[in-house]
Amino acid sequence: MEKLRVVELFAGVGGFRLGLEGWEGNSASSNYNEPLDSNFQVVWSNQWEPSTKMQHASIVYEHIFGSEGHSNEDIAKVLTSSIPDHDLLVGGFPCQDYSVASILKNSMGLYGKKGVLWWQIERILREKGDKKPKYLLLENVDRLLNSPVNQKGRDFAMILKSLSDLGYAVEWRVINAADYGMPQKRRRVFFLAYLKSTEIYRKLNQSPGKWLIETGIFSKAFPAKYETLASFEIKEDLLELSESFNKEGKISKFKKSGVFINGLCYTSNILPITEKKCTLGSILIPGRMDDTFYIKPDEIQKWEIAKGSQKTKRVTADGFQYNYSVGAMKFPDSLDEPARTIVTGEGGKTPSRFKHVVSTEFGYRRLTPEELEKINMFPPRHTVMDGITDAKRAFFMGNALVVGVVERIGKELSKRNYEL
Repeated sequence: MEKLRVVELFAGVGGFRLGLEGWEGNSASSNYNEPLDSNFQVVWSNQWEPSTKMQHASIVYEHIFGSEGHSNEDIAKVLTSSIPDHDLLVGGFPCQDYSVASILKNSMGLYGKKGVLWWQIERILREKGDKKPKYLLLENVDRLLNSPVNQKGRDFAMILKSLSDLGYAVEWRVINAADYGMPQKRRRVFFLAYLKSTEIYRKLNQSPGKWLIETGIFSKAFPAKYETLASFEIKEDLLELSESFNKEGKISKFKKSGVFINGLCYTSNILPITEKKCTLGSILIPGRMDDTFYIKPDEIQKWEIAKGSQKTKRVTADGFQYNYSVGAMKFPDSLDEPARTIVTGEGGKTPSRFKHVVSTEFGYRRLTPEELEKINMFPPRHTVMDGITDAKRAFFMGNALVVGVVERIGKELSKRNYEL
């Protein structure tokens, strides 16, 4: 069977690739102990970090997967003609502008410095012309469905409309990996797009509502109960959408799942049919770790303060003063629940509200890079390389996705591509 050719953008250290190809022939869902019958092959990848001279993630990616077909160049400068023709384009395009780590009203959304990278995806698809990929699999933080604050959902509406203009139908789903037996509470929106020439597009077009709740790829890969289905049109051009979409709306029109085809959007909230929890305790590496990961007794109070409830006064750009408060974080982290979302600042010794701390027989300690990799379902010691610090390895995992989610989507997409 001929494999689907994949292009991986914003590749990081290869999460999408691992989910689609596996590692050494084995699957993430089996802890890389059982074969993954993969029908995907990455033919080209790109990783570029504009904020640093040393391209650490790209260096690690090449170390793992080899340099053939890998690009370490600003995607805005990459000629579409240099990108091989492919069947599936994947990528978690940078989400800093939508990150929950920043205050919503300070987010610049689609037009932010990083947000504009969406238009590089659009450019590549447009310039590919009649050789554009049959499928897209993209990922972002779920707040994309509500961005920006003064036109909730506008950014996602523009993405849907730009894909529709290029000949794609789109389905999306907000997925919390922990709901489906994976070891991290990482909630992200994934969206799949299908070109008009594909059989999947035809099937979706026959009954969009049924596709969403019964027969679609997300409904099969991630079972859920659906609420009442809502529908609305998106007929405006991109300029009109930018200026007028949901101008007076207090909430986004986009719910946690949906499909968009021929100008019509069908959307519904969902209740995941959850699977057995994979707990933080179950992925901890037994034994004593390096001393640098342990918190000294005289430092514990600093960690307790960092993770305690906080109240501060903040001032908006127009001078409005308001009280900002957050509740206390659990300290130490519960070993009976999946891990909290890994953030890019997970590494280093400095006390932090967001870093994980666990209680062991040897004392309180931070998580090791190997444990952070396990939380994201990466292979053991995936990012070990001379010159790559533990803090940088933690940063990689904060930027990564949960590999098992991509694996499930890939299996279902592959099955549909060859069965239909």
